[in-house]
Amino acid sequence: MNKPHIIELSKIGSSVLGYITVAEENLNIPFNIKRVYWTYFTPQDVQRGGHAHKGLEQLIFAVSGNIEFTTEDIYGNTETFILDSPEKGLYIPSKIWRDIKFSHNAVLLCLASDFYKEQDYIRNYDEFKKLMK
Repeated sequence: MNKPHIIELSKIGSSVLGYITVAEENLNIPFNIKRVYWTYFTPQDVQRGGHAHKGLEQLIFAVSGNIEFTTEDIYGNTETFILDSPEKGLYIPSKIWRDIKFSHNAVLLCLASDFYKEQDYIRNYDEFKKLMK
C-alpha cells in the first residue's frame, strides 16, 4: 500500500509487568531500516514537518504522548492520523507532505529507510505541488 497508513505492532506483556513492542525490518517494518531518530521537548504550540521526501520511507511512533499528522499525497488527498499509543506506527511512503502537531511531552520515534540526505527533502510546498498530477 503506497499511501500513509497505520501499522499496528504487537504489544507483549501486561499492565502488571509492563509492555514491549518490537520492530523488525522486513518482518513488521516494510523496508530496511538505515536510520533511527527521535524528537522530544517540542512545544505543544509548534507545528513541525512542513516537508516531503523524494525517496525516503518512514514508520513513525509516538512512544509518549499524542502526535497528530496531517498528510497530503501528490494527488491532493489529505488525511489526518493520531498516534496515541506506542505500538501504533504511521507508515509514510515517499512524496507525502506532512504537518505534525505534538502534545505536551510527546516523544516521536522514527524508523527511516535511508540515511539523512538534505537533497531528498522537498521543503517548499509549491515545489511539492508541482509533483501533483
